[in-house]
Amino acid sequence: MDNVLSINGLCKDYGKFHVLKNVDLDIPNGSIFGLVGRNGAGKTTMMRIITGLAEPTSGTYSIGGVSSNDRKILSVRRRMGSIIDSPAIYRNLSAYDNVKLQYINLGMTSFESIPELLELVDLQGTGKKKAGKFSLGMRQRLGIAVALCGKPDILILDEPINGLDPQGIIQMREILLRINHERHTTILISSHILEELSKLATHYAFIEKGEILQTLSSRELMGKVRKASRLKVSSTELLCPVFDREEIEYKVEDDESLDIFSDITASRIVGLANEANVEVISITENNESLEGYFMNLVAKRDGIT
Repeated sequence: MDNVLSINGLCKDYGKFHVLKNVDLDIPNGSIFGLVGRNGAGKTTMMRIITGLAEPTSGTYSIGGVSSNDRKILSVRRRMGSIIDSPAIYRNLSAYDNVKLQYINLGMTSFESIPELLELVDLQGTGKKKAGKFSLGMRQRLGIAVALCGKPDILILDEPINGLDPQGIIQMREILLRINHERHTTILISSHILEELSKLATHYAFIEKGEILQTLSSRELMGKVRKASRLKVSSTELLCPVFDREEIEYKVEDDESLDIFSDITASRIVGLANEANVEVISITENNESLEGYFMNLVAKRDGIT
């Protein structure tokens, strides 16, 4: 799969503060690429540089094979749509007029496709209602419609589900999947809501304090996320010494619950529990979360075991 965006040795400093540290990243064409990191990790700074809103201290990037050092990069960026910080919309205009104005800005003279674009983001039927009276979710979706004007090859979205209610998050997810599948648009999306991102992304990059900790596909990630069994027992205090002796990896949740990460059969669990005079109330699957995986990466980076 070709890369629509490549980043090489990207650094960004503000005085003595290093926001990005020698970042290398490849975004495959047609992917939904999740940029995962906590607030302040460097996600927004990276996106601002790629979209031309900020200059790197050092390093380069290329869009569609055109280097950031090439003067052609300005025209290539016209094949990119983005929402950084907040949607670029006019609150005193309707959804239709916001999109129409962007068409005009891009030199597009036919407006026949605007209704189809508004339907794509579930804003059909909003009529003359001004964007200032839209809900947060509607404004986010209108921002995406504006970003999609001109049919960009790549869509860059900085925390697009931040602040949305559960229904709004589901709606946004369905829209982004539709854009990717139907329009074959590559999407680079940052988020700290990792469980929701896992329902979208085909690829991931984990970033912490300006450094890329790991890049991998969703299939590779699912292979690395640890499998766990949640035990509900009469006493974790009595059971833990037996698990320690058998070198079984576990994590205690409370006095009656713990997670086992070792590959072990239910019959052996029950046998060890009987040995400790502990009753096993239930055994359920409780696989490690994306957030747990990310925090383990961060702990390894910081030398915490």
